[in-house]
Amino acid sequence: MKIMNILHDSVVDGEGLRTVVFLAGCPHFCKGCHNPKSWNFRNGTDMTVEEVFQEVTSNPLSNVTLSGGEPFFQAEEVAPLAKALKKAGKNIWIYSGYTFEQLVQSEDPSKLELLHHCDVLVDGPFLLEERDLTLAFRGSKNQRIIQLESYHSY
Repeated sequence: MKIMNILHDSVVDGEGLRTVVFLAGCPHFCKGCHNPKSWNFRNGTDMTVEEVFQEVTSNPLSNVTLSGGEPFFQAEEVAPLAKALKKAGKNIWIYSGYTFEQLVQSEDPSKLELLHHCDVLVDGPFLLEERDLTLAFRGSKNQRIIQLESYHSY
């Protein structure tokens, strides 16, 4: 998979102490994006699921946030990573420009599997005209923080 960066000890990318995996590639091209270099898939560094897993779990006190870019852009590779991280006891947040409804209606089994291993989804594209710096864990008012425990019936 293509990785832009792995950042340990974040407190702004979800609740608690988190390791953030920034993935390369994004089809949304949100105006005002804080990470436009992540739009281009070629900007990332190739890493295997095992390499990312080892780096993330090298910080045993931290949970995990998958961000981007767009994590669902690489769902085929990211879903096995999320499954392994869940098995290791990690809480997983995913930031996505897709809405929850778009994801559950997807016919892509990898996207559905990735969503299945997610505990919290921050969904929707960043909208510059709805930017609000007072919001916790999201950049614009249209984005939602969705606890997925009750949605894992899809």
